[in-house]
Amino acid sequence: MTAETPTPAQQPQRGLISALVLLTAICVTIVMLVVVIPAARSDPYTRTTLQLSGSAEQGEQLFLLNCAGCHGIAAQGLVGPNLHKVDNRKNNRQLIQQVVSGRTPPMPRFQPEPQAMADLLAYLHSLS
Repeated sequence: MTAETPTPAQQPQRGLISALVLLTAICVTIVMLVVVIPAARSDPYTRTTLQLSGSAEQGEQLFLLNCAGCHGIAAQGLVGPNLHKVDNRKNNRQLIQQVVSGRTPPMPRFQPEPQAMADLLAYLHSLS
C-alpha cells in the first residue's frame, strides 16, 4: 500500500488550515493572558479575602444568619444546593464570586467584609 501524496493544489490548503488553527490558538491565549486572568486576579475584594485566615466558627454563625434559610441549617440543601464538599466543586475564588455575584437566582448578592468572607470560606471547607 502506498500513501497518496497530496496534489500541489491540496498542499497550500492544508498549510492554510494549519495556519488558521495556530492563529486561533494564539488569539485565544492572548485574550486569556491579557483580559481574563488579570481581571480575576485584580479584584481587590477577592485578593484581600484570600490573604486572610478565616474562623470556621465565625463562618458558621454568618452562614446561619444569611445562608441557612435556603441552604439548610446543616448546609444540606433546600432551595439552594447542598454545600457539603462544595470546595471539591469550586475553588475559593469561584466560591467568593458565587456569593458576591448572586449569579444563580434566587441567590441574592451578598458581600460581607473580607474577614467575614474568609470566615465563611473556612466554614464551607469544614463541611468537607
